[in-house]
Amino acid sequence: MVTGPLKGQVDKVWDAFWSGGIANPVEVIEQITYLLFIKRLDELHTKAEQKAARFGDPIENPVFPDGYDSDLPGRRPYRDLRWSVFTGYAPAEMFEVVSEHVFPWLRQLGSEGSSYARNMRDARFTIPTPALLTKVVDLLADIPMEDRDTKGDIYEYMLSKLATSGTNGQFRTARHIIQLMVDMQQPRPDDRIIDPAVGTAGFLVAAEEYVRAHHPEIWTDAATRAHFNGPMFTGYDSDASMARIASMNMLLHGVENPTIERADSLSEGHPGLDEYTLVLANPPFAGSLDDETVSKDLQKVVKTRKTELLFLVLMIRMLRNGGRAAVIVPEGVLFGSSNAHKAVRRLLVDDHKLDAVIKLPSGTFKPYTGVSTAILLFTKTSSGGTDHVWFYDVRADGMTLDDKRTPIEANDLPDVLARWHSFTTSPIDSSLLVERAKRDETPRPDGQLESEYARPRTAQSFMVPRQEIVDNGYDLSLNRYKEIEVEEVEHRSPLEILDELDALEVEIQDGLARLREMLA
Repeated sequence: MVTGPLKGQVDKVWDAFWSGGIANPVEVIEQITYLLFIKRLDELHTKAEQKAARFGDPIENPVFPDGYDSDLPGRRPYRDLRWSVFTGYAPAEMFEVVSEHVFPWLRQLGSEGSSYARNMRDARFTIPTPALLTKVVDLLADIPMEDRDTKGDIYEYMLSKLATSGTNGQFRTARHIIQLMVDMQQPRPDDRIIDPAVGTAGFLVAAEEYVRAHHPEIWTDAATRAHFNGPMFTGYDSDASMARIASMNMLLHGVENPTIERADSLSEGHPGLDEYTLVLANPPFAGSLDDETVSKDLQKVVKTRKTELLFLVLMIRMLRNGGRAAVIVPEGVLFGSSNAHKAVRRLLVDDHKLDAVIKLPSGTFKPYTGVSTAILLFTKTSSGGTDHVWFYDVRADGMTLDDKRTPIEANDLPDVLARWHSFTTSPIDSSLLVERAKRDETPRPDGQLESEYARPRTAQSFMVPRQEIVDNGYDLSLNRYKEIEVEEVEHRSPLEILDELDALEVEIQDGLARLREMLA
């Protein structure tokens, strides 16, 4: 998290934009991201120079080539477009270089036809004055961005500012929730990962960081490196600004050419079917769509205009068989009584493998929304496979559940992850464990899987067999299956209490009588 002096520095950058006349949070984030991106390009070129000098070779694929940026009068050498160079100019000249040379060059970057090139085609420089640009550049220069974790924290904090503009809050999911979902699904080097409502690419960034940390072997093979820097990561968003921010965010985190497209995932041009192995997403669930804009093949599966249901159907269709998903849904998806709600839940339970329902605290997404949510984990099989569904009732996520969302000690998320891995990585046959649990046998000490099947319905986590879910009309709400443990309390009889009151009243009257005698 960003705290103390660092937070103050970031706030100064933000305040500078507001005082300079740019009040739209998305526009502020976009302009800051452009500047950080330009700074990052300079850092990449410097590293390439150092590598070339070390081995005595020419620079391979230089970011800033030799020559000039155009043949027109007033042209600049590409060297002048580097952050380390133009930030040393006087304010007026720096403003001219950035607005008239750097941004036109940015719009031409990227391989022809690449998603990056399409996203950057409309990149606009909207900082209005040399004074504001100079102030923002100076403030950004004072913020340490060298460390990957610090950079991620700072960027995450800036992205959190999007929530101040109301509906823009839908673009951000709390980082610790994203991390939980990624850690549960454990992305692999051969995965093809997609977020069909990518926003600022929080899920994709967390996934690439997981692969980078847990699979260093990706750098030992050219084909694996190429997969990591290209087809491994895909994101769609209907907002052009979000697509640009997501594209730059991925590059800032070291992914060179992900597929980030400006497109409506639910329209006829939605992402390809049966192409991906992992979906990570928090799709919008605040409304409904016009029938005319929704893909007809999605409507054939479930007739609805509810975005949360349509996205679930889309995710199933995007996955290959064996592909897995972790997705945040509003709690209404778990128990909604409409035909569409029931059809989607039946699809997950009967036609594929529903793995888990993790109920989140109702304040998880404050201050953006108070909607109660849950995480669904499922695997596409096209042939069923749901045996038992794991339910977990998260009561604390390490943050207060008010609008301030400040850190606290109470945190169930590490337990969620530990329990999930304890039985998903164990080869023990679940049917044998259920029988042992029925006979009250002592759980085996060699794994937690057995204890999950043996845990009572009064615990925070427990297993529910598929047939029980079917018998309950495919209701997936945790409260449907959770048992409340009521402590039996013995109360005294009313007559006994009244007798005691009478005795006290007599004592009071006697005391008052003695006081009167003493005062007489």
